[in-house]
Amino acid sequence: MAESPTISIEPGSRSNANLIYFLYIVAPVFFQILALVGVVMAYLGKGKGDALIENHYRNQINIFWKMLLYCVISGLLTFLLIGLLLFLAALVWYIVRIVKGMQALAAGEMVENPDSWLL
Repeated sequence: MAESPTISIEPGSRSNANLIYFLYIVAPVFFQILALVGVVMAYLGKGKGDALIENHYRNQINIFWKMLLYCVISGLLTFLLIGLLLFLAALVWYIVRIVKGMQALAAGEMVENPDSWLL
């Protein structure tokens, strides 16, 4: 029996959700456009997978929009010198949420609270 690939562009598959997490995790280091590509892929895959994959797509969509909001707020507060600290806190939040999602996906589990604003 052939093993399925770990990443794929096929919407609704576990390997597609894995690819989106990968795009998110490398986005801050390379090009932020990768996160945008990832959220588009999550929206395109939404409604095409089982409950597990839908849960992960919802988590990925929430991660994207909340990180974007955190970046805008941090950018607005940079003139008060608190923006950089908020951005670093948001980056830690972003990475932790992605890693937790990747671990849950690898274990075949749902993300506990994909709509959470916290970790």
